[in-house]
Amino acid sequence: MTSDLAPLLLLGGWTALIAVGVCAGRTVWELAAAGLGAVWRRLGPWRTGDGDGRLRTAKQPEPAQLAYWWRQMWVDASTAARHGLRTVWRNLVDRWLRRTARNLFTGRRPDGRRVDIPVNRFLLAVFVAPGTAAGAALGAVLACAALTAVLTVFALLLGLVWLGWAASVPALRGLERGRRLLRGIRVKCPHPGCYRPVPLALHHCPNCRAEHRALRPGRYGALWHVCDCGHRLPTGRLAGGGGLTAYCPYCERWLPEAAATTRVVHAPLIGGTSSGKTMLMTAMTEGLQAWARRGGLSVEYASDDDRRTATGLAQEVRRTGWAHATTGGQPRALMLLVRRGRRRRLLYLYDPMGESVSEAERVRGQGYLAHADGVVLVADVLADPKVRGLLSPEEARLVTDARPSAQGPWETYQRLTGELAALTGRRSRLPVAAVVTKRDVIDGLASLPVPGARIDEWLTEIGLGPLVRALGHDFRSARYWTVSAHAATCAGPLESEQLRAAEPVLWLLAASGLRTRGAAERTYTTA
Repeated sequence: MTSDLAPLLLLGGWTALIAVGVCAGRTVWELAAAGLGAVWRRLGPWRTGDGDGRLRTAKQPEPAQLAYWWRQMWVDASTAARHGLRTVWRNLVDRWLRRTARNLFTGRRPDGRRVDIPVNRFLLAVFVAPGTAAGAALGAVLACAALTAVLTVFALLLGLVWLGWAASVPALRGLERGRRLLRGIRVKCPHPGCYRPVPLALHHCPNCRAEHRALRPGRYGALWHVCDCGHRLPTGRLAGGGGLTAYCPYCERWLPEAAATTRVVHAPLIGGTSSGKTMLMTAMTEGLQAWARRGGLSVEYASDDDRRTATGLAQEVRRTGWAHATTGGQPRALMLLVRRGRRRRLLYLYDPMGESVSEAERVRGQGYLAHADGVVLVADVLADPKVRGLLSPEEARLVTDARPSAQGPWETYQRLTGELAALTGRRSRLPVAAVVTKRDVIDGLASLPVPGARIDEWLTEIGLGPLVRALGHDFRSARYWTVSAHAATCAGPLESEQLRAAEPVLWLLAASGLRTRGAAERTYTTA
């Protein structure tokens, strides 16, 4: 029996020897190289944003292309892996089995040339063809195993890359949020009727003007987003995002560039109609510029619109001696960038209509009060009945010519205080700068005592003690000034009065952490 199987065993051994030789000598390397080459060539697209029919084309909420590492990387890798394995199989079937092995089984040479000698054709068909076919198959199996091992390692490396990019998204968001928290940056819309917090600004693509409402690290990119038009937009300060104009996502109006990098100080001026708010705000801006000329600090307008607004008010006051009453509903903030050393603040000055505080319901409609970091209470003491009762008839006519407010400071404060507490929830943590306006008129009234350094005592003396006590009780701190906005803004303005007019703002800025005390050494205040 063994003797009968000897030829078969011999033939089998010879076939195995040929198979090992073909496999080790050629097919395993050739097929593995073909598979790896196919994987490499199929790993495109190499450029982010290339069209790819393998991805779903559903409309994305953001007009940007998904980041390559988010999905495209995995699609490319899986497609390339399948293509590599299919290439090994096609090379085995088409080249080795259907051509080379088939030629050998029919007594031809591997390249298909005919063999004339019958014995040689027999030897090729019996002793070479089976081993060659088996060697090709064995080489394909080993090549697929090697390719699978390489692809597994490659997949692990891709997984590490994906995890790195995925981890960079919360890391970059955390860095940006930490930077804002450390600097106290809370972006608020300065425009009338909005005043809403802006957690994420709206940006327009500079190329196609598409609206990007989620320009931050995420699935569209960690450092930048690629717009559908192909334009690259940075996602944050690390990638140079300061060059894009930001807009409020709610009212879609412009936001100052500094709002994303600088702490904002909201300072509304509260006073009755004709109490001198607009004149005082003009004097404050002129005073800040005066302090800047002295080198104590740097003051810039946040935009050309702010510059035109401030310049227009100053020219109007110099030409007519008065500022027209504020109209037009809710106010747009006048924004100035104030810098002291390495620190800076974006100052929002609000000048609302006097009618805004005439009723509690109107006060509730002043949305900017919810963001107030301090309040400037514009006190026209000439409008208070107790003060008017102290004046002589001639002084009363003089006061009438000064256009006193229809609402006294105590009445204004009563309208404000309860609604301010409801809007902010933190009235007791706010500072209040009480500014007595129209001092040029007050100085000419002999019936009133002369204001000294302690304005709070002077207010108590003329009958406004309840106001002083209320301010000291309801707010974290209260300071007092007397200012002649007319002398600070009209033709031939007094620089000393301009400097004095800016001191309430400097004090509020100092309460936010800006070191302005060195800039304004004099104080007309009480704690």
